[in-house]
Amino acid sequence: MPEPLSAPPSVTVVIPTKDRPELLLRAIAAVQDQDYEGVVETVVVVDEGGRTPDGMPSRPGRPLSVVANDRSPGLAGARNAGVDRVSTPFVAFCDDDDVWHPSKLRRQVAAVQQVPGAVLVTCGIRVVYEQTTVVRALPRTRIGFDDLLRSRLTELHPSTFLLDTARLRSQVGPVEEDIPGSYAEDYDFLLRVARASPVVNLPEAMVDVHWHRRSYFAGRWDTISAALRWLLARYPEFDREPAGRARVLGQIAFADAAAGRRRGAVAVAVRALRDRPQELRAVVALAVATGLVRPAWVLAALHRRGRGV
Repeated sequence: MPEPLSAPPSVTVVIPTKDRPELLLRAIAAVQDQDYEGVVETVVVVDEGGRTPDGMPSRPGRPLSVVANDRSPGLAGARNAGVDRVSTPFVAFCDDDDVWHPSKLRRQVAAVQQVPGAVLVTCGIRVVYEQTTVVRALPRTRIGFDDLLRSRLTELHPSTFLLDTARLRSQVGPVEEDIPGSYAEDYDFLLRVARASPVVNLPEAMVDVHWHRRSYFAGRWDTISAALRWLLARYPEFDREPAGRARVLGQIAFADAAAGRRRGAVAVAVRALRDRPQELRAVVALAVATGLVRPAWVLAALHRRGRGV
């Protein structure tokens, strides 16, 4: 008799949440409706005493648990609190306002199993903002550390992340909790993963990422500026990638200008333009600093195109 086929490896999905019960239920439903034949466990991590809806769904092969964030308050600590409870071969991240397409897990597990030593597999996204949907998918199957220094590659969104649990713990470590306000913790995490092993990517969009006025970092300019400065200090390798450093400096300049620190914004924008004279973020930051445009106008225009600053 032929040997029975082994069951697909189990996956734990970590969903941090804070006071967005309706969106959370939508995210959970998409996770539980995956066409993946293996067990998919959902761990909802409630941050800073947030509330969750009553009677959240759990069914055979799709167990669900709710835990409190017992690490640092914020997104990074909440992700780590969820990972601490993972005992499955694979762990995935999903934000509470995003929606997976049904085939995401099946295709990602198959992809990561075909690449020996792979830590992380990602996929493309559809950015949904108001009445606009924009597909963002990289036509590449491997992304290295230098690629990520040059560009954040927004397509590699944390809600697309599927990780080998053992390699995550042994080669990468937890999400960085010291970064100010947990802003850009996903970028820092990607850089650390790519140092260990190239990121495996599926070029199709399989996650809907929802941008809206309730997004966690909307308007938190001081936090954004501090976190991006932290990143530049953390990665001296940006010195060998002037275009990448100019990009981050342009983002800092925009955040400073939006926060009303006009003189400082101009100084940072000038530094960015020295690195890369065509850095548009720096030019826009100067326009905001001088009062020619409002930051809200810039963000709305970019978000309608599926882009951020």
